[in-house]
Amino acid sequence: MAQKRSSEMVVAIPDAKKSRSDIVAYTNRDKALMQTGIPRTSNLFAPIMLLEGHQGDIFTCEFHPEGQIILSSGFDRQILIWKVFDECENIGLMTGHTGSVMEAHFSPDGSNIFTCSTDNTVAIWDVPTCQRIRKLKGHGNFVNSVQGARRGPQILVSGSDDNTIKLWDSRKRYATATLEATYQVTAVGFNDTAEQIVSGGIDNDVKIWDLRKNEVLHRLRGHTDTITGIALSPDGSYILTNSMDNTLRIWDIRPYAPTERCVKIFSGHQHNFEKNLLRCAWSKDGTLVSCGSADRFVYIWDTTTRQIKYKLPGHNGSVNDFMVIWH
Repeated sequence: MAQKRSSEMVVAIPDAKKSRSDIVAYTNRDKALMQTGIPRTSNLFAPIMLLEGHQGDIFTCEFHPEGQIILSSGFDRQILIWKVFDECENIGLMTGHTGSVMEAHFSPDGSNIFTCSTDNTVAIWDVPTCQRIRKLKGHGNFVNSVQGARRGPQILVSGSDDNTIKLWDSRKRYATATLEATYQVTAVGFNDTAEQIVSGGIDNDVKIWDLRKNEVLHRLRGHTDTITGIALSPDGSYILTNSMDNTLRIWDIRPYAPTERCVKIFSGHQHNFEKNLLRCAWSKDGTLVSCGSADRFVYIWDTTTRQIKYKLPGHNGSVNDFMVIWH
């Protein structure tokens, strides 16, 4: 599922007059963004900082939980750490994967980074030393997605083109459980208590797995094309999914939710022939959702009205990963 993506990181800081500040990080290869007079469709500032250093297209980026640094990685196999203030300099470099890094996340306490790669492995990295502390082997094909649990011991879930979902304990070398899927798995995540796994793949269904029984508890149907991203809401009650059918959906995953669990559908963004795994994200307070798009815009929706709140222009290629952090 690896695809070419853009090789530069842009940071945008919006209007300082607002009572809160939004910091947005996303990928871009268009240096013209640094020029003045860029057309705008929102009251956010145009991107003001271009972070260069990657030797290939960027696949993934994320803010540290404290919001002071960003990680980025992708086609060149390197994981870079950047400051988000002053000159936004690169302050860390991690290497070790022999294939493209498809997804990367900080641990909840920010001390580790979890990555997955087309070299069929998952890795755990120490942020202060920039060293790999564990290489997790077991998948037989590209690993498309990895996520960590929000609380409790550090456990990871990964999804792969080998049609399996694997559960990992960061203290152990091998997978602690393997769930057999029918088709390639392109996006995975935990529920709030890490007792369930949420997965999506090329069969278009969102599946909720019960880890006590190692079987599918619910199949959430509605998407008509491959699921490319999964994100758990801040309160743990909902999941956000992005699909190649050009819709973003919110699903109620609470135990006694109604049979029809899809509660919101958002549209406007686009996937295209590149078939990139475009990710999605929530704001910290759950009032906004966002995702990248193949039409070169970043879209941010209001979860209450389902209307597009911001449409950020300027890209010269597909926007693949995007996060909003509130201070």
